[in-house]
Amino acid sequence: MLELIEQFNVLGAFWLNIRLAAVSFVLALVLGTVVAVLRLAPVGVLNWFGSTYVTLLRNTPLTLIIVFANLGLWAQLGLEFVPRDRPNFILENNFWLAVLGLTVYHAAFICEAIRSGVNTVPVGQAEASRSIGLTFPQSLREVILPQAFRGAITPIGNVLIALIKNTTVAVAIGNREIAYAMRNMIEFRPDAGLLIFLLVAIGFVALTLPVGLLTSWLSTRLAVKR
Repeated sequence: MLELIEQFNVLGAFWLNIRLAAVSFVLALVLGTVVAVLRLAPVGVLNWFGSTYVTLLRNTPLTLIIVFANLGLWAQLGLEFVPRDRPNFILENNFWLAVLGLTVYHAAFICEAIRSGVNTVPVGQAEASRSIGLTFPQSLREVILPQAFRGAITPIGNVLIALIKNTTVAVAIGNREIAYAMRNMIEFRPDAGLLIFLLVAIGFVALTLPVGLLTSWLSTRLAVKR
């Protein structure tokens, strides 16, 4: 197993998965929060936009989104995240195109996770905030969202776990993450097929298990007391 790790740079491949997941999660959390606010807004157009975003993105295959980011946004529309004169322009640009695809896809799920957290906030909290003169944005910022995030820790953690595993889809546009390394290992070392699958499986367990444990701990510790 150590021979495979060194020969095919397995740690470097997993590091790319970690980078993809970390950057995409932060951006998806921000975007998902914005979309959740739109879905909660008492303005019909904003509510429609948020609902449409969630419906379209949740029902579109992630592979299609990432391939579109490469063939549509870059190849056809010329969207570039790094200067073209960079030595590793293709790899770096594909990294950010994959981040874009992962972000917009998982933001839809984070939006629904936050909405589930909002449902845990008693209606009386919102009514009390309005009774003391808070506007809707102020009520969201000061009263509802802080409690909603605490109630949505578990579903948001589940989205992060799914995101970590979904980073393998980035191989579709040439990112050299673990799925790319796994394909090379199977091609050049077919005699070690079972060991290769075991190695990759252990790697993902090592990445996702701490997230699950941390999510459970935070969910218990930060639970809103009723």
